[in-house]
Amino acid sequence: MSDYHIRLYQDSDYDRVRDLFAKGILEHTQVAFNHALTLPHVWIFITGVFLLPLLASCSFIISVLSVFLVLAGLWLGTRYLYISYVTYTLSDDMLDVKKYYLQRDGYCFWVAESVGEVVGTVAATPSFYPGGERHLELKRMSVAQSHRGKGIAKALCRTLIDFARKRGCEAVILETSHSQRAAQILYEAMGFRLQSSYVIEHIFGKAVNFKVLTYRYDIPTNKL
Repeated sequence: MSDYHIRLYQDSDYDRVRDLFAKGILEHTQVAFNHALTLPHVWIFITGVFLLPLLASCSFIISVLSVFLVLAGLWLGTRYLYISYVTYTLSDDMLDVKKYYLQRDGYCFWVAESVGEVVGTVAATPSFYPGGERHLELKRMSVAQSHRGKGIAKALCRTLIDFARKRGCEAVILETSHSQRAAQILYEAMGFRLQSSYVIEHIFGKAVNFKVLTYRYDIPTNKL
């Protein structure tokens, strides 16, 4: 028997829900940073930063410090991509969760609660993709690190799919980043299929090849 249950969002969940979302997004910084370090053009740049001071001043220490500054800048830039997204979201749809998600047709927000504590979240909105009039979008999926591996994310996902099915939707759409590998594995196990990917329109995002992946789940019909 599970030690959690899924319910609708309540005003008392506000601070916890926002905190879960922010922490869940920011934890992907390291993976995105590691990905950036696999890119050939990044290493070409780092090599150049190392060699130029060495050739100009014959100082190995200055070269090492220069590389360290580049790596620090790469880390901070990668983290900035996530921080800016969190900042925008917390001041947009998650500024007033109840008003945005529970007082509008086609929207909803659920939490997973365990022993009186909110440990997971997921939200539904109408899809704004072209041709998505009968599609629902999965958003704000997050599960506390201490409660992962217990099937909470799958339960939240099923709750949203059931909501979409009852509304007569044909599909559920979602976006996730290339660094969220665990999320990709979960969605693919649930029956979602990768539809497309794109690099975000941001100078630094392009430099580190920051990709957003779009997944789709087709809701089975009961037609004979």
